[in-house]
Amino acid sequence: MSQSISAPKQEALPRGMRIGESVFDIAYLVFDLVAAIVFFANANGRLVFVLYGWLTLCLGGGDAFHLIPRVQMHLFGVREDTQRKLGLGTAITSVTMTIFYVLLYFIWRQIFPEIEVSPIIPAMIFVTAAVRIVLCLFPQNDWFSGKENLRWSLYRNVPFAVTGVMVITLFAISGNAGGYGLWRMCIAIALSFGFYLPVTFLAKRKPAIGALMLPKTVMYMWIIVMGLSLLSVM
Repeated sequence: MSQSISAPKQEALPRGMRIGESVFDIAYLVFDLVAAIVFFANANGRLVFVLYGWLTLCLGGGDAFHLIPRVQMHLFGVREDTQRKLGLGTAITSVTMTIFYVLLYFIWRQIFPEIEVSPIIPAMIFVTAAVRIVLCLFPQNDWFSGKENLRWSLYRNVPFAVTGVMVITLFAISGNAGGYGLWRMCIAIALSFGFYLPVTFLAKRKPAIGALMLPKTVMYMWIIVMGLSLLSVM
């Protein structure tokens, strides 16, 4: 859950909403940790589940840098270093979210080694992911200021969206191959972007839109659940 609204505006939320979001965030991080342990414990040398374990750790570990400061803010109030922690967490999460999709590509390749696709698709995934990560490192992003920079938000999210579209394309191509039902990945990824992008561009002006990060996070949890379901069939 990244790219959220600034600390002072978040603190203005009703206490019940702050507590509810904090409970959800903690539950999500615990879910990620437990899922990663399950993947590694049951991999038995199968690379696809080792990759899924790292994907889950990357997702939860990256989000923790942003969510833990948010929970602290919601439960204990805004402190002098709150905005810096939130900014650092948002920057880290922006990178780990990108790595998440690269790992998801490698997972797709392990599950469907026999499916041939144009080499342009993986090339686009790698190139756009690299561009996104490099753009996230530029100081013009103003990660620590809490201010909105729509231009740089657009710069870094256009290649990210292309990465997502390419991964969606792969799962659309594989469809229901193997009877795994992984065509649902297309829905989960598309919805995650549908919830994420409005927050990126509008949440600082309309804080209520930040609530879309909750269903966006649920979509990522669904992606992990689909991986867990493979443990019993592969």
